[in-house]
This record gives sequence, structure tokens and C-alpha cells, in this order.
Amino acid sequence: MNLREHRIPADTFSELSAGAGGAAAARLLAATQYSKHVLLVRGVVDTARAAGHPQADAARRGYDILTALQAGHPEAVDAVLRYPSVGAWARHTVRRLSESGGPAVPGQLGALAAAAALRAGTACTVEVPVTDAVLTLPSVGQVLLPGGAAAATVRCAGGGAEVTAEGFRIEISPSGAETPGWLPLRALESESGGRRLRVLVDDLDPYRMPGSADLSGRLGPTQVSYWQSTLDSAWELLVRHHTTVADETATVASVFAPMAPESGGQSSASSRETFGCVALSEPLDGCSLAVTLAHEIQHAKLSALLDVVTMLLPDDGSRHYAPWRDDPRPLGGLLQGAYAYLGVTEFWRRQRAHESGKAAVLASAEFAQWREAARMVCGTLEGSGRLTAAGEIFLAGMVARLDGCAAEPVPAEALALAREAGRRHHDRWVERNG
Repeated sequence: MNLREHRIPADTFSELSAGAGGAAAARLLAATQYSKHVLLVRGVVDTARAAGHPQADAARRGYDILTALQAGHPEAVDAVLRYPSVGAWARHTVRRLSESGGPAVPGQLGALAAAAALRAGTACTVEVPVTDAVLTLPSVGQVLLPGGAAAATVRCAGGGAEVTAEGFRIEISPSGAETPGWLPLRALESESGGRRLRVLVDDLDPYRMPGSADLSGRLGPTQVSYWQSTLDSAWELLVRHHTTVADETATVASVFAPMAPESGGQSSASSRETFGCVALSEPLDGCSLAVTLAHEIQHAKLSALLDVVTMLLPDDGSRHYAPWRDDPRPLGGLLQGAYAYLGVTEFWRRQRAHESGKAAVLASAEFAQWREAARMVCGTLEGSGRLTAAGEIFLAGMVARLDGCAAEPVPAEALALAREAGRRHHDRWVERNG
């Protein structure tokens, strides 16, 4: 598994600072995350050996199988290594192995090997540890095993597999159909204007969105159908009116992790550990899903960029007001939020030109509210004294773009709605936080 050095060209850095970048920048950032995952997976092997973990040999066998598979089936291995939850699992495992007595399952590397073999349709036999009667094959699905089984053997051949454990046998169909004991991941696919988006709905993997307590359980067929139809609507809107966001989404987003329903609205989240995964509650409609993607792709881009370029000095403990959160935020959170809402501002700047009547007023109000909110937070960052030289350059690009948005006229009714929404949020925040 070879790695290469990653550098961000000055022109790409400039484009990203303005909230854009397109497919080329997204591919570059995705490549940095692939390298990070490869390093973390190798770190699992080395740290397990150094810690004398009882699964160290199993981890090494899984890694060796992956290496052998990569020679003949690089696309299958890359798909598994790039999978968002793999990075989160590997990071968690390395950290736990480094802590004396911390629970860790480095033998899960065997499950990565089995997932790659299934994708490649090639023969492979590997033993994989079982956790809480579940065996997770990242990017593929989950096997439900009888209670008490500590390990299972996965035998792959011809695109299918059988899983055996203590006299129990489960077949995994090459078609990906759900069978007793086998829950495959489902895919959503949309195409519009010659552009195609494909994401997996991951409602199974325990590492699909670390730290989130709001993830939902397994979606039913009717729910999956609704998500598909909503994605079709969102994708058509993005391709038609927001081509850069569409190109970045197609390059970055590979997984949707459903969250529990949100009362009266929609919630979403991203994690620096799971590049490519968007966690979100059931979309209200195509437009709300489109703006959610515009928001979360910004987070993904910035998180990947921060793995290469340091923009802030270490956290000094200060906490600040953010017009999109109910809690005080550190400077790192402000930077992430301002960058995400720069993307939201640009979305509504374009979208308001395609609306009419009341919808046009509301779209202009969203544009006005978030351009002002993001610019205000940029001011907090400017005055913090905690930006690196690269951070100052990046923030200057954000400010220039937001100042350009501020110069665009907004109808008085929309401006009044935006300012009232901002005032209400600030008043609630002060009441809650002082």
C-alpha cells in the first residue's frame, strides 16, 4: 500500500478559501483522506504488535490479505479503505491500543479483507472477531450471529460468501439481497444532466458517525424509497443550478447515515473522522436536502484541508457566539461553521434567482441571514490572534467572498426577516449562556 506526499497548490487553496474548488479540489482532498486511512490501518497492525494484543496476528493476516488483493483488485481494496467508517474505526483502535487496557478489536482488519474480497468476487477465507453477536463488513453489510460466538469464519467465492460460527451458517447472496442473518447496505443512485450520484445508506456500522447519539436504526423499504425520491429531486436541483456543489458532492459524498427524526426540521452532522459520510435526519424535501449537502460538503472539504494545512494555533480555551449554534463555540468550531455557512450563503444566492413569490422572499432572507452571520464570525476569527499565516490567507478569501455577497441587493421584506431571525437567535443564546 504505497503513499505519496500531498501538497495543496496555491490556486487550489485560493479557490477553496472562497468556498469553491470543484471536482478537482475535491479529488485532491479525497486523496489525502485515502492516505490517512492507509496510515491508520497500518497503524492498527503495528500498534497491536507493539502492545502484544492477542489479536495482533489476526490483524496482520487481515492486512496481508488486503495487500495481496490489492495487487489484482485495487478498486475493491480502495473502496473499502476509503470507506468513511474504516478511518474512524482505525483511529479509535490505534488510540485504544495505545492506552493500557483500552478495549480494542484489531482483528477487525479481517472484516476489511473479507469486504474487499466480496467486492472483488474473489476467493478468500479469513477469521473475524464477533462483537455483541454482530460481524460488520465495512461498505458491504452486517452479519447477525447467535449470541456467544466470539469469532466467525468468512469464506468468499464468486461474489458471495458463507459465514460460519459454532455450527451456525449464514449465506451472503451475490445479489446483495437481505436474507436471514444478513443485512446488506442499500444504495441510492440519481442521475441528471449526465451527472451521477451514488451513496450507500449506512444504518448499521457502529463507526459510521462517531460521537453521535442521534443515529436511527435500520430504515424500512418505504423509508428507503422516500430517501431515493428526495435525493432525485435534490440532485436535479443541484445539477441544474449549483453545478460546483453537484460536482463536489459526487466526488466527496459516499455515505448517508440516517439520524433520528427531527421535530419540525432537519438536522445533519459531519465528522473529521469519517470523510465522505453525511449524517442527516429524514429530508423534508429536495431543496432542504440540497442545501444540507451544500453545507456538509463544506465541512468535509475543510476537515480534509486541515489535515494538510494548519490554520489555527492550539485551542486557548476561549468560547464564542455562533449565530447557528445554541452553545458557545471554540475557534475551531467557528472556522468550521463560518465555512459551512459560506457554502449555504452561496447556495441561497444562486437559488433565490430561481424562486418566485413568497419562496423568493424566503430564499433571499436565508441568503441575507447567513451572509451576515458568517461574516460576523469571520470578524471574531480575525480578531482572535490565533490564526496561522495560512489561516489568515484562508480567512481573507472567505471574507472577500462574503463581502461580495454583502454588496448584492436584497428586498426589504427579506432583509427584515433575516435580521429578525438573527436577533431572536442572539437573544435566546444570551438568555441561555449569559
